[in-house]
Amino acid sequence: MTPSPSARPPAARPPAARPPTEEPSRREWFSELIGRTRFVVLIAVIAVLLVSFSLFLQGTLLALYTIWDSWRDTLTQGIANQDGNIAVEFLEIVSTMLKAVVFYLIGVGLYSLFITPLNLTSALGVESLADLEQKVVSVIIVILGVTFLEHFVRWEKPLDTLYFAGALALAGGALVFFQRVHRGNGGDLQQPQAKLRARQDLFEHHTEQRHIEDHDVELAEQATVAKQEGKVDAGEGSG
Repeated sequence: MTPSPSARPPAARPPAARPPTEEPSRREWFSELIGRTRFVVLIAVIAVLLVSFSLFLQGTLLALYTIWDSWRDTLTQGIANQDGNIAVEFLEIVSTMLKAVVFYLIGVGLYSLFITPLNLTSALGVESLADLEQKVVSVIIVILGVTFLEHFVRWEKPLDTLYFAGALALAGGALVFFQRVHRGNGGDLQQPQAKLRARQDLFEHHTEQRHIEDHDVELAEQATVAKQEGKVDAGEGSG
C-alpha cells in the first residue's frame, strides 16, 4: 500500500547559507580607502596653480612696466635712442608667461587625471601622464628657444653666446629625442571627434567637466587593438 501524499516525509531543507565572511567587505573598504587617497593630488594642484597665477600676475606687471618705460624713453629721448635692450625685456615677458603656462598645464592636467576629467584637458590633447609630459616638454623647448634669443639679441660676449647655444642645443635635442621615443604612447581616448566635442562643450556650452561616453571607450579599444596589430601608426590615434 502506497503511502498517501500527506504521509510522505518532508523534503530535506537545503542547508542554510553560511553568512558571508567579512574578508570581501574589508577588501572593498580598503580598496575604497586607497582610491580616495588620489585626492591628495589636490595639494599639488593648488600649489602649482598658485605658482602659475603668480607668474601670470608678475608677467602682467612686468609687461605694463616695460611698456610704460619704453614709451617714456621714446617720448623723452626719441625713437633713435632706443637700444636693443627693449627687445630683451619684452622677450623676458614672453619667457615668464610661458613658464606660467607650464605650471598651469601641470596643475589642470593633474586635476583632470586624478580628480575629474575636464573638457579643457581633452581639448588640449591631455588624456594621460604621457600626454601631459609631451605638452610640458613642448613648451619647455619653446622656452629654451626664447631664452637663447634673449642672449643672442644682447650679443655681449660672442664666445659665451656660442657656449650657451651649444648647451641649449644639447638640452633641446635630448627633449626632442624624448618626444620621438614616447610618440604615440599617450591616451587612447584622445580621438579627433572626442577632442572636437570637448572643445564645443567647453567654448560653446560652457561645460567644464567632461563626460566619457561608451562610444569613446569603443573607439579607444579599436585604436588600441589596431596599434597592437600594427595596422596604424602609433601616433595616428591621438588625432
